[in-house]
Amino acid sequence: MLRHAIALLSGGLFGSGLFISGMTDTAKVQGWLDVFGDWDPTLAFVMGGAMIPMALAWWMRSKRVTALTGEPLPPAPSKEIDTKLIVGSVLFGIGWGLAGLCPGPSIAALSYGGPGLYVFVAAMVTGMAIAPFVRARLDRAVPAE
Repeated sequence: MLRHAIALLSGGLFGSGLFISGMTDTAKVQGWLDVFGDWDPTLAFVMGGAMIPMALAWWMRSKRVTALTGEPLPPAPSKEIDTKLIVGSVLFGIGWGLAGLCPGPSIAALSYGGPGLYVFVAAMVTGMAIAPFVRARLDRAVPAE
């Protein structure tokens, strides 16, 4: 029960932060990405501000073996820069630039988004559902590095 309460509180706080910061406004996000046009640098403060609590969380994570709920913490992610990371980052960036949204802000904007947002979220969920199958097929086709 405590785990669900923490997840609900964290998700609500995260969604509120995305909304307040403008990350759910596709025009603002695309303005941030348009560095050679009408660039809007304000999201740099959002991203910079996000690094502070994340750095604190990773530091705290390094000092603990269990979560506040008593459950074991998952292992830290790999620091290796490999093909999967590069391809995933490029695809994420292309989608973010074209749509002006990424997964978190798209979920936060669902309550007021409109038809275009619903299509985006449906495509995102479909992509998440088929990604493991595509990954498995690629792993069989191309041997590990």
